[in-house]
Amino acid sequence: MPPPRTAPDGSTLGTLLRRYVGAGEPLSCEPVAEGLLNRGYHLATTRGRYFLKHHLDGDSAAITRQHGATARLGAMGLPVAPPLADTDGRTVAVIGGRCYALHPWVDGRHRDGGELSRAQSRRLGALLGVVHTCLERVMLQSPVPEAEARVASADPSDTYELIEELLRLAREQRPRSSFDGLAEERLVERRALLERHAHRRPEAGAEPATGWVHGDFHPLNLLYRGAEPAAILDWDRLGVQPRAEEAVRAAAIFFVRPGGTLELSKVRSYARAYRCATGADSEELAAAVHRVWWERLNDFWMLRWRYQLRDRRADPQFPAAAALVVWWTREYEAVRDAFTD
Repeated sequence: MPPPRTAPDGSTLGTLLRRYVGAGEPLSCEPVAEGLLNRGYHLATTRGRYFLKHHLDGDSAAITRQHGATARLGAMGLPVAPPLADTDGRTVAVIGGRCYALHPWVDGRHRDGGELSRAQSRRLGALLGVVHTCLERVMLQSPVPEAEARVASADPSDTYELIEELLRLAREQRPRSSFDGLAEERLVERRALLERHAHRRPEAGAEPATGWVHGDFHPLNLLYRGAEPAAILDWDRLGVQPRAEEAVRAAAIFFVRPGGTLELSKVRSYARAYRCATGADSEELAAAVHRVWWERLNDFWMLRWRYQLRDRRADPQFPAAAALVVWWTREYEAVRDAFTD
């Protein structure tokens, strides 16, 4: 199970706030409920409200790179919330061996694709496209981390082994729940689906166009104020990846319906705006659709969390995500066309 999310104590908060001019004294510090991996807190002080981020990995160099990127993006007019600098000009505070960053609090709410109009979907695609093109400029002099090497597409033989392991774990659960039954059903279904489509594994020699990307662009990392985006959050996965694949992954999260289908009319508006903003052509998007489809066909991270890590935070996402893979396979051409028309 994941460790409980406990807010920093008063002493830690006091030490932190004294590093900033005019930050005030702490009044309350409450965990932010949304998100699976992050540790974030709504910090109220005698002088205002802040978002306090606890960076779990503690990689100061990577965190500083993220902070520098968001500051430069903000200067270019993108909706971001860069961290505040302390009296020494630093944006990372290490206290008790933990890395913290203090951000201005941004009022707003998360909106999924079902709440967006066609016009707003178009603006969402344009926003991600501008993020990618601006990152290309602001990260021009940044060295690419060695860990960003291209990962080969999933090997079906490895996936079959994982399916058997997860099936065993799901069947052994006592007491048995409706989730366990659904997991078993979807695993058996996915095994058969993969057997029919294993020959469609993306070719190893086809290298996609890569660039700096946000890395985790989805509804919980975008705040809206009214109809417009107010802040793109959580840049922890800033890195070099195939850009068009991020666009496809984001659409598959924003525009998935509860039953596991995509709102293709909104996807089409979103993708057209993304292509216009970046100059990516239909061929690049079609290849990205194929790679992300294959990735989804072989991916079981939600079930691995539940059965191998005993972490159930992703359980609510599983029914729609599992159904989407089946629907996407059946409607492959329609999905591809929505991204490329």
